[in-house]
Amino acid sequence: MKPVISIGAQSFAFLRENGCFLVDKTGLIREWWENQDAVTLITRPRRFGKTLNMNMLDCFFSNRYANRGDLFWGLSIWEEEKYRKLQGSRPVISFSFASIKGQDYAAAREGIVQTLIELYTRYEFLMEGDFLSEKEKAFFKSVNAEMTDTVAAFSVNRLSIYLERYYGKRVLILLDEYDTPLQEAYGNGFWKEMVAFVRSLFNATFKTNPAMERGLLTGITRVSKESVFSDLNHLTVVTTTSEMYRAQFGFTQKEVFDALTLFGMDGEKENVKLWYDGFTFGSQKGMYNPWSITSFLKEKQYRPYWANSSANSLVDSLIRQGNPQTKTIVEDLIDGKTLTAQLDEEIVFDQLTKKPGAIWSMLLAGGYLRVEEKDFSQETGVYTYTLRLTNREVLLTFRDMIKGWFSEEDVPYRDFLQAFLQEDVYYMNEYMNEVAGRTFSFFDVANKPSEKADPERFYHGFVLGLIVELAGQYHILSNRESGFGRYDVMLEPTDRRQKAYVLEFKIKSKREATLEDTLKAALAQIEQKCYDAELIARGIAREQIRHYGFAFEGKRVLIG
Repeated sequence: MKPVISIGAQSFAFLRENGCFLVDKTGLIREWWENQDAVTLITRPRRFGKTLNMNMLDCFFSNRYANRGDLFWGLSIWEEEKYRKLQGSRPVISFSFASIKGQDYAAAREGIVQTLIELYTRYEFLMEGDFLSEKEKAFFKSVNAEMTDTVAAFSVNRLSIYLERYYGKRVLILLDEYDTPLQEAYGNGFWKEMVAFVRSLFNATFKTNPAMERGLLTGITRVSKESVFSDLNHLTVVTTTSEMYRAQFGFTQKEVFDALTLFGMDGEKENVKLWYDGFTFGSQKGMYNPWSITSFLKEKQYRPYWANSSANSLVDSLIRQGNPQTKTIVEDLIDGKTLTAQLDEEIVFDQLTKKPGAIWSMLLAGGYLRVEEKDFSQETGVYTYTLRLTNREVLLTFRDMIKGWFSEEDVPYRDFLQAFLQEDVYYMNEYMNEVAGRTFSFFDVANKPSEKADPERFYHGFVLGLIVELAGQYHILSNRESGFGRYDVMLEPTDRRQKAYVLEFKIKSKREATLEDTLKAALAQIEQKCYDAELIARGIAREQIRHYGFAFEGKRVLIG
């Protein structure tokens, strides 16, 4: 009998008690326990089983699940006697920041406060009798909606002390999705306040806590040590490029293929690999996102399940507001090419748009990029990574993201493309001025229009839009060498009977009296630099090539 697939269930006990489909990841229990690290941070992309694994650890170690060995019968961890004795033997404090989605600091802080209150509610039995002193009872009661930052910072620390005394054993502390409030803080402009708040909480919880035996945190990003972990000198950090725990989050190819066999879908293995394979953790290649696989097993349809399971707003804004070079690299990635970069996996959120390579570290941590190759220089001590988009699911995500930039009803982007392909210059000018006027600020990182920066930023976003909208009809390249220079945009038709296009973008300079002069200069440059050379070399007749100049002055555009 095939097991039931429960989509979205994150309770290990529920899945086991109801005979639901579950891939055995109890090797995580063994690996974490035998490593004996004081505090461990494991980062993985979203929907990679972090929450379910943390709940599994809680079920295994927590004395609240004492005598529940039945949850682990038949799983690999239960084969060893020493682990059977360990089950249900420790006080465990387990909580999550996954739901902290406040749009401002007050709301986000309130969310964390409510999480701490719920944690204390679970242990209200400590208030019974004379187990706690009057001062301790007063502190217990002070963990409420009006608690100060100091009380919040020491809340988990104090609870650990109470539980160690009550049970006679030091506690294990599990914090899931530790970085959710930090990502929200960056995206909504209250980074400094949130960093100060969680730094104090993490320091008291994981550093100056004599009642803690071990701690484990999970998240998507490795937030810089200087930001929130400045006092945690004993923190073991495990990222997507680390060897530790490399097969414990996500499904291996064998696990995926075994599941397909179990559900009578052997014939889908190659297509499933094409759509959902590609994640790499350390040297472990061929990792799959559990959400996509379980969704496919249940629905039996190919869709971008993982990509659509949560907002991609941070990635969207980083690419949209990125500099021209960022957008050019994204063009290459969408075209199937690779990126070579040196990465600093410590994410410094307030430097994401400033620090070279920071965006690629973020995309790697988030699962949008995968490691193809990794080279280490003995001379410099630096790793260089070759990266590409993870799989077809991620490619479709990027395409949908870019379409969204021009999908507003009052932005006539598709009307412009239709006029462009019909070579209707009059309507091209009419539509393009509407598109540019309404989207320039959308691409401006500072939301302060700059006549020089805005057209450049918009132009690269516009090119990405071309790539997505005309995919299949044209190979679209930008800023490549041809003839005696670098053209701005080239559209090479997949059908050689169709016309090809070379586009040159120019911003009006002081040397030009009018925008018409700028347009003439753009068209002249195409001719003088022989930008047609690459197309002609590829077998496209000269008479099939069309030239367009785009002249910018502020938000005004002239095309000819």
